[in-house]
Amino acid sequence: MGPGARVGPTLPRLLPARAGAPPRPRPSVRPARLAARGALSRRASGGVSAAAGPGRVPGCERAGAQRRPHHVLLQAAQTHLQVLPPAAAPGEIVVNEVSFVRKCIATDTSQYDLWGKLICSNFKISFITDDPMPLQKFHYRNLLLGEHDVPLTCIEQIVTVNDHKRKQKVLGPNQKLKFNPTELIIYCKDFRIVRFRFDESGPESAKKVCLAIAHYSQPTDLQLLFAFEYVGKKYHNSANKINGTPTGAGGGAGGGSSQKTPLFETYSDWDREIKRTGASGWRVCSINEGYMISTCLPEYFVVPSSLADQDLKVFSHSFVGRRMPLWSWSHWNGSALVRMALIRDVLQQRKIDQRICNAITKSHPQRSDVYKSDLDKTLPNIQEIQVAFVKLKQLCVNEPFEETEEKWLSSLENTRWLEYVRAFLRHSAELVFTLESKRVSVVLQEEEGRDLSCVVASLVQVMLDPYFRTIPGFQSLIQKEWVMAGYQFLDRCNHLKRSEKESPLFLLFLDATWQLLEQYPAAFEFSETYLAVLGDSTHISLFGTFLFNSPHQRVKQSTEFAISRNIQLGDEKGLKFPSVWDWSLQFTAKDRTLFLNPLYVGKSTPCVQNGAVKSFRRTKKTYSSTLRRVPAAFKNGVIDREFLPRRNSFTSQAKPDPLPQADSQDGGMERFFREWFSRPADLHGVLLPQVSGTHVKLWKLCYFRWVPEAQIDRGGSITAFHKLSLLADEVDVLSRTLRQHRAGPLEACYAELDHSRMYFRASGPHDTSGTPDYLSSSFPFSPVGNLCRRSISGTPLSKFLSGAKIWLSTETLANED
Repeated sequence: MGPGARVGPTLPRLLPARAGAPPRPRPSVRPARLAARGALSRRASGGVSAAAGPGRVPGCERAGAQRRPHHVLLQAAQTHLQVLPPAAAPGEIVVNEVSFVRKCIATDTSQYDLWGKLICSNFKISFITDDPMPLQKFHYRNLLLGEHDVPLTCIEQIVTVNDHKRKQKVLGPNQKLKFNPTELIIYCKDFRIVRFRFDESGPESAKKVCLAIAHYSQPTDLQLLFAFEYVGKKYHNSANKINGTPTGAGGGAGGGSSQKTPLFETYSDWDREIKRTGASGWRVCSINEGYMISTCLPEYFVVPSSLADQDLKVFSHSFVGRRMPLWSWSHWNGSALVRMALIRDVLQQRKIDQRICNAITKSHPQRSDVYKSDLDKTLPNIQEIQVAFVKLKQLCVNEPFEETEEKWLSSLENTRWLEYVRAFLRHSAELVFTLESKRVSVVLQEEEGRDLSCVVASLVQVMLDPYFRTIPGFQSLIQKEWVMAGYQFLDRCNHLKRSEKESPLFLLFLDATWQLLEQYPAAFEFSETYLAVLGDSTHISLFGTFLFNSPHQRVKQSTEFAISRNIQLGDEKGLKFPSVWDWSLQFTAKDRTLFLNPLYVGKSTPCVQNGAVKSFRRTKKTYSSTLRRVPAAFKNGVIDREFLPRRNSFTSQAKPDPLPQADSQDGGMERFFREWFSRPADLHGVLLPQVSGTHVKLWKLCYFRWVPEAQIDRGGSITAFHKLSLLADEVDVLSRTLRQHRAGPLEACYAELDHSRMYFRASGPHDTSGTPDYLSSSFPFSPVGNLCRRSISGTPLSKFLSGAKIWLSTETLANED
């Protein structure tokens, strides 16, 4: 497979029955269950309760359902399902639906299946049921999506199956379906696979809803994405306007913080960032106002003070995409991090390059030289990253566990995903050495300067600046280095399902950030749940943050849409789409506390001396107990046998991966790394990653949360998270008590638990409550309802799963009519 090959998910195939194998169980038809939840069996006082959530109908009576005739039962179920509306967002409309649909929960049995109505809207597909979800003890609720909902932009591929004719087809937009489907399988970008059966549905209705899902999940134009309808509805509804701007368009920080995330859409945001970093010799440039110079740059950006606007205008014609050098960040020692596209004018290349480097040198207090890093030659390209990601998805989701268990580590290594994560971490760490130790400015050079440089520039800043390890700082980093810098979210996330440029660079950045979080948990304010939810938000076509290829595209497309809908913009530059940083649109305040890391140690912590509360600020001599030495397993270049990971640990194969070696011209890099790892970590200073095979791990919460076989009941990192949250909450309660010791007894303070910053809260001093039974290694997500075998306790899996039917294959399905 070539690096530029177009790769889709592995699809199921209809296999002939094996000799001696048990026949596939025929889906059981249980009309009694339908009617038991129907309107005819409901009490007269029943109805849809708002407290029950979307699609939940309390008060259903089941007695006597078995005695009703078959046709009466189906009619009662139909009447019942019609009164179960999906949770609709502004601008959302239902385009098609079908009743008597069965959602499959497991492939080897139908006893857990749910009955309900499948609905396709212009935003999502919804499955409305009154059945409680079996085997599920916890559900992390998204306010925009129901328990069974899938956003249309999260759908990767749609497969329809007809059991009787033994046919199946991958549905594309505007395609015909020549058979009536009995089954619908939906592959999602977040690794979910959901399946619906139409055994009791009308054949034509089932076909129409399948075609509707295929059509609306693969739009042909950007303005057909739901965000435009949502914002258009908001603008037309004057009750939701504040000075012409829809509510929810701001950028509040998550985790219960009221601090706003700077969007870097204004001159003042960039000016504040210059002052925050103390970047002398740099200025905010406004020559691109109205996107007059480049359509893939922000209107405002930072350049060396010695470069005049007129020079920049002349130079811009020589850069790919007219993307002039962009300042990203400055070190306290004066060294700067700069991003730059390639100079395509060969005749002017040397001259322009020298002028740019001289200007960057002048901006440095010591007039240090400039180090240029050619990312196109150093790191894997976007096609290689996409191929590795597809292989990872096939391994984590599609490959049968009982067949891959014995060769798991080698299969994981063959995907090359962890290899690429390691490469970005290693190269970023080398640039940290250049900025921190050599005090030399770094220029990240890439052909267009808007892909690999987004990842590297962000990782370097996370390693060097503790502000970007807080929630507001991390969000401002993404706004600055991804959204405003012109990362092509529309193409790379493939929102229109027709981009040959798809590549999961943003997910790779989140994965690399998780590696740092895993190695230095007390240095980050946010949790891995926050990172996973942030990645999921790229697949929700509501937020303008992750919807466009550039700020100019947002303004241009939204202005055209506003004109077509007769929306008066006034002085606004395009429509104001909701920001993903307004987490209140997706989660309640209680659920947002899961974004917070209980291990995080802030810059200042309160302490009590002589009865007075004082602020204790850490100094460089105050170290954490987190040691950053090289593990003993690597002494003398030999790996300790006991240090090797177990087969079910899901880490990459252990190899002696030494620290970055110094080149022949400079022997300081190796010494810098060895000295850094020999000291305890300063959580508010520089962080360097361990890049050996045993330290770069697979992000299980992200890639395995939908696989029942991979779940550990009451196990995994969530158990430690739970205990630490209780401890942190108890410390918070005691701190509030000390500050308010004259206000009342200790019990009065525990009455204010609603103000806790932790999701798990202590019930009182010395809380010794056990691990809740709803916790698992996939918390707060649940794999129940995704197409996979039932969860089985115990290992090895092959002992329990031998002879189990394999529903997925490793071959790609060819389209069949």
